[in-house]
Amino acid sequence: MEAMETLTKADLSRHLMERLELGKKDADLLVNTFLESIVESLKTGEGVELRGFGSFRLRDRRARQGRNPRSGESIQVPPKRVVYFKLGKELRSKLIDE
Repeated sequence: MEAMETLTKADLSRHLMERLELGKKDADLLVNTFLESIVESLKTGEGVELRGFGSFRLRDRRARQGRNPRSGESIQVPPKRVVYFKLGKELRSKLIDE
């Protein structure tokens, strides 16, 4: 299996600069504003749905009994909120169902 590369915010900005003929400052602002909008929506408890791409939701995890892998000692894992991403149908068909 080949080593995978990671798409960064800088890569997204560069792609917008090329595709939309934007300046670097405008492309960076666009990417940052988009990502901040997702974070703010999740903070307020709203889900984020991007049709054809996927949706982001917050899920609450209950407290549970865990285990320290090094010592084998039982520990209490506190409850927490986690972000859950679900693929959209269009993205799933392009990536997985081909």
